[in-house]
Amino acid sequence: MQEEQDEDSLVEYGFRRVIITVTAILCALLEIVDTTIVNVALNDMRGSLGATLTDIAWVITAYAIANVIIIPMTSWLSKQFGRRNYFAASIIIFTISSFLCGNATNIWELVTFRFIQGMGGGALLVTAQTIITESYPAAKRGMAQAIYGMGVIVGPTLGPPLGGYIVDHFSWPYIFYINIPIGILATIFTILFVRSPKYGEKLSVNQVDWWGILFLASFIGSLQYVLEHGQQDDWFNDSTITLLSVISIFGLVAFIWRELVYDNPIVNLRVLRNSNLAIGTVMTFILGFGLYGSTFIIPIYTQSILGWTATDAGLLLIPSSITTGLMMPLIGKMLERGVSQKYLVAAGFCIFFIYSFWMYTLITPDTGSEHMFWPLVVRGVGLGLLFVPITTLALSTLKGKEIGEGAAFTGMMRQLGGSFGIAIITTLIYRLDQQHRVDLIPNISAIDPTTQQRVNGLQQMYMSKGFSANEALARAYQSLEGMIGLQGTVLTYMDVFLYLGLLFLLCVPFVLLIKKGAGKVNAGAAH
Repeated sequence: MQEEQDEDSLVEYGFRRVIITVTAILCALLEIVDTTIVNVALNDMRGSLGATLTDIAWVITAYAIANVIIIPMTSWLSKQFGRRNYFAASIIIFTISSFLCGNATNIWELVTFRFIQGMGGGALLVTAQTIITESYPAAKRGMAQAIYGMGVIVGPTLGPPLGGYIVDHFSWPYIFYINIPIGILATIFTILFVRSPKYGEKLSVNQVDWWGILFLASFIGSLQYVLEHGQQDDWFNDSTITLLSVISIFGLVAFIWRELVYDNPIVNLRVLRNSNLAIGTVMTFILGFGLYGSTFIIPIYTQSILGWTATDAGLLLIPSSITTGLMMPLIGKMLERGVSQKYLVAAGFCIFFIYSFWMYTLITPDTGSEHMFWPLVVRGVGLGLLFVPITTLALSTLKGKEIGEGAAFTGMMRQLGGSFGIAIITTLIYRLDQQHRVDLIPNISAIDPTTQQRVNGLQQMYMSKGFSANEALARAYQSLEGMIGLQGTVLTYMDVFLYLGLLFLLCVPFVLLIKKGAGKVNAGAAH
């Protein structure tokens, strides 16, 4: 009863709720934009810091590892220090480390500050979700998740064009400095408006689950490294990848055992007994896979095949994000009116399949932005139908402190889903590209009249530019090989879009199996 009253006391109305919502979304956006904004600045960082390609990849890896380690611990840390204090401290850590990142004088300084930034940032995402959820009455939780979702979906898309613009017009440190004014504003609003629930007694240093923290860090940290570096290091042919995979598996088993037997676990795994949260957690993983995977593949395709700039590639995704943003309040209203989450999620998975299949049929070496506009709008509709219902379903029947614990699970699984998605897509692109190349080469034969005609045409073109007959012939064969490579790469991207779509289509029957009435949002859901 006390817990119920405490939770009701956190519901806000009017101006206070608006300010708290804006603060939470700003913080979620800060964290997510920073996940992708550095991608387009890596070349400039490399040049000014004198780093190798392998070294510079750590700028992304360090942030991601810190993120996924801290996310599951946020609920526990909120209880220890009080939510408002922890949230404000996280914003301050994020803001100060952003300033230090911009001032880094060598690559390892930058990597260290990025890790610290990730420790602050991971907390922002999950705590923002918990604050928004608890600031709205249970009947309006669908709308609360819709508002939060706008930040989470728009963030990854906003990063590349914003980063591209800053790098083109200023210099790479400004992609970090841009966080400072927002961070200061968010800190002030948090201290003035955000309230902490009463959690009971804090743990002494001796009661802290140090082993749980160690096992969690070894499991998540090793897994994230393996996913980020697996393809470039040739997976299990590399001793470091193999060793870290073993550490990750051992860390996972030890972590699960420890959390289930210890009195004060760092992550409360027992909350997963809630069937809605368990289903929602799995679906959040798949959503992360699709969201980050498709956000990753489109800029790579447009830059490597179509020769676009990073800014143009990033701008292409904006219609999709705007569509998702417009969908969010509509979906929130539908949930408030009692439309079942499972039907919305099933529709979202089907629409995401349509988008993927459309891209599969559409892409060629000459595909332009006008061809991709409508498929990307369809993607935006699909993501809108998925994010809010999945998140609401996951958290709908949780109460009190369980909301924070559930938000931590869904946040971690979305990030891990994205990491798995990017790792698997990168590997597929590499392997399929090689396979298509091998398959296409036999089709080109010196005695084939069509091939001969193409080679002669290219040779004549080069001779008309002043090359000798032999030089022109050599260049003609080089051009032909380039065409084969390009065609093989296009076929590869077609396959990746198809596989991504099929993964989402396979989820539909499982979503429809969710028991009737699961996850209904009603006023009693929080009591």
